Amino acid sequence: MLRRRDLLRLGLGGSLGVLAGIRPGRARAAEPLIHSAYGHGVDPPDHLGANALDAVLRPPPFEEGRPGRLREISLWVQERPVQVAQHAHFDAWTYNGSVPGPVIRASEGDELLVRFQNLGHHPHNVHFHGRHAVGQDGWQPIPAGATETYRLRAGPAGLHPYHCHALPVSEHVARGLYGALIVDPPGGRPPAHEFVLVLCGFDLDGDGANELYAWNGVAGFFARFPIKVPVGERVRLYLLNMVSGDPVGSFHLHAETFDVYRSGTRLEPDEHTDVVTLGQAERAIVEFRLPERGRYMFHPHQAHMAENGAMGWLAAV
Repeated sequence: MLRRRDLLRLGLGGSLGVLAGIRPGRARAAEPLIHSAYGHGVDPPDHLGANALDAVLRPPPFEEGRPGRLREISLWVQERPVQVAQHAHFDAWTYNGSVPGPVIRASEGDELLVRFQNLGHHPHNVHFHGRHAVGQDGWQPIPAGATETYRLRAGPAGLHPYHCHALPVSEHVARGLYGALIVDPPGGRPPAHEFVLVLCGFDLDGDGANELYAWNGVAGFFARFPIKVPVGERVRLYLLNMVSGDPVGSFHLHAETFDVYRSGTRLEPDEHTDVVTLGQAERAIVEFRLPERGRYMFHPHQAHMAENGAMGWLAAV
């Protein structure tokens, strides 16, 4: 049975209501906890449930494989409106229908065969960060209705963004054409509860400034649905900043510190801190354990981002 101090740790203030859905088990996006008085006033759409963003939040599992294994990937551009908050729709350009696009995972040395279709009305393409043959760099515009195939050797190990590089790049990225590529080192990383968090910005009125911010495309989602992890077990976050129009973003974790692996290209941490700052397209892998039961806030330390949709919780259970 939960004691009063347990409820207080979970951010419930003086409420002694029943805390639903908090029990040890597999890490997942939680059912909504009872709201505390702390919030930013930006709510996700009511029709979204706790697992609505799992396609991005939960990366594909690591798969041990032979060097040079072939992985076939389909990416297509679709221009469509997406709902990014309770009362906010965004005229997006998407990979595979969502912002951000799908999380791609491979092992270092895998051959990636990327079949790209432009189903939109404008020229688009897909450019992968990392190391690859220059002829496969993906900057050439692919006309509306056309297709292209890219062949890439995945590497180096780490976390890499992919995004549209058609001109103007600023507009194509700002409208949502980006995603994350995880490249595992040989043998993978130590076992952990893994999550992907992509920082997004949305210019709703076309004035060149973002009005809403979100992790994984929906403002306020992780404030309503905390990410649940078991107490004391290793957590690994793949962090990527793809906000266009703001010079930097960041990730700050309350009440705990973490190891930072800049770009994930080294197997030893670069630093130990509680804030990591990221320019556009910069990324980091962070690892930590939450030592006691409770809710741990996370957000960018740019206050306007946190207060306009990018504040969330990790719930240690």
